[in-house]
Amino acid sequence: MNLDRNTMKNHLSQYAQKISLVIKNYPWVIIMALTAAVSSVILVENSGAENFVFNKIVFTTCLGISLMFAAKFIGQRWRLGYLSEGISLLLLLGFYFLLPQTENDFSEVYAFLLIPIYLISHLVVAVSSQHPSQTENKFWEFNKNLFINAFLTVVFTGVLIGGVQLAILAVDKLFNLNLPNDLYAKTFVFLAILGSCLAFLLFSSDGLEGLEKLEEYPKTLKFFTQFVLIPLLIVYAIILYFYMGKIILQWELPFGWVSYLILAYSVLGILALLLVHPLKEDNTKSWVRIFSKLFFYTLIPLIILLMIAIFTRIFEYGITEPRYFVLALAVWLSVLALYFVFSKKDKIQFIPISLMITAIFSIGMPYFNAFSVSKRSQKMELEKVLIREKILSHGKINFNKTITNRSANEITDKLTFLMIRKEQGEVKKYLTSKDFDTIVKEDNNRWKYTYQSNIRNLFTRVTQENNPPLDEVRELLSSNSFSDISDYHYMANSYNFLNNNGLKLNHETLSIEDRFDKNRVFKIKLSTGEEVDLIPLVEKKLNEYSKASTTLPEVAIETDLGNYHVKLVFERISTSGKNKYNTLFWGNYIVLIKEK
Repeated sequence: MNLDRNTMKNHLSQYAQKISLVIKNYPWVIIMALTAAVSSVILVENSGAENFVFNKIVFTTCLGISLMFAAKFIGQRWRLGYLSEGISLLLLLGFYFLLPQTENDFSEVYAFLLIPIYLISHLVVAVSSQHPSQTENKFWEFNKNLFINAFLTVVFTGVLIGGVQLAILAVDKLFNLNLPNDLYAKTFVFLAILGSCLAFLLFSSDGLEGLEKLEEYPKTLKFFTQFVLIPLLIVYAIILYFYMGKIILQWELPFGWVSYLILAYSVLGILALLLVHPLKEDNTKSWVRIFSKLFFYTLIPLIILLMIAIFTRIFEYGITEPRYFVLALAVWLSVLALYFVFSKKDKIQFIPISLMITAIFSIGMPYFNAFSVSKRSQKMELEKVLIREKILSHGKINFNKTITNRSANEITDKLTFLMIRKEQGEVKKYLTSKDFDTIVKEDNNRWKYTYQSNIRNLFTRVTQENNPPLDEVRELLSSNSFSDISDYHYMANSYNFLNNNGLKLNHETLSIEDRFDKNRVFKIKLSTGEEVDLIPLVEKKLNEYSKASTTLPEVAIETDLGNYHVKLVFERISTSGKNKYNTLFWGNYIVLIKEK
């Protein structure tokens, strides 16, 4: 018994020493994680706009976790003392003030900024051990151990969170404590941030020397790469090459989403290449050398396909941030393929370093970064559309001129793009003061869809493609998700009437016939034989409004049927042609019924 107690004491003493060592060696990493965890707990409790400062703190400190971790190794490797950590703190301070002051200004643009920045911070960690004296094998060991430690951290943190959450649930239910529901969310974010950080640091507690220590190649990695990653790559390659053959035979342009499949193939291939890198020098593992060269040869035709796919979208719609980043990745893959195909002394360090340079260029290079290029491109595309459609009158957009639905949407998207990116001056250039005020009305949140809806509603004569100009093109939208049902006895959703299902009312059954035939059919019927054609009521509702798109508090039609009064409340109603029986559309609707 005493032996067991002594063993437990020794284990606890060792854990305490490890934790103490981690806190001593990585104080700034712990501070960042603790600050991020506490701020996240505060946001769970109250995530309102007034607490947006805590969002900024979370974004900054989460970035600080990886950045301060890298700074510790850079300072140790280059003997910089606290200089690298001091520079990192200044960078984090600059990052904090780079973020918007209010939640209203936090638009999609910041997502395109944050993702590359976080990627760069992790790439800095990957190359933080880099030094002229470091061998390639030590560089590989360093990143291999980081990869394994990250995987173990995910497993450890998942078990920890699950166990603690289950313990809280058990205590709550067994002792009837009625704990607040947000306690689970608070526990999750706290452990997910601080717990995972501590776990990773404990796994990496041996520091730079321990992470670089040369060890026997893990059989698990070999198995994972040889029997999981490489077979997946073969499947991807077969799909992509068959698709490329289809394009050549049919002489058609590739679909845009093929870009993501090519990027996935590239990422998996590079990961597999890195994982088996030490085996290249093993003469008994010739398949590794064959794979290392063959992969990049197979990548070259796919990069050409990727370039065709992305440039097809760019030539048609111009450059946006996502297209810019896909193009940047395509260029990076091209450089990578050429380097590994033609270089006689290729180094794996080139992969993270070149990707980091690409990411920094994409967001930081003046005039040529993703944001500057995208804004210039969309300004030019907007001007081209306006000139093509001949919709300008004295330099201003004439929203009363007939225009196709596609062109209206294209102009709307480009004006919205510029508004979100605070290019109001460019937008004002094409709008009258009255039209601009209409766009920014109710602009308390500055959400993308507010701009889109307001701009789209300015167009009064919109036609569908391949149809003659029509005055009847209209759309009614409901702004309210709720309906007053206090005066009604029955309520049903439109899907309740699918497959000829009906609603039983006393001794009668009410059903709705809603289908496309030679003509649009929309009728409400009773089992007694009485029925009402609802198409004229829908037409009448549409004819009450002349604008192309109108938002109403409620979009509804009403009628009497036998001993009942029936009201149908729609999410939307639209028509797009002269033959309304074939071009009337509506979304989901609610049926309200009361006895007369």
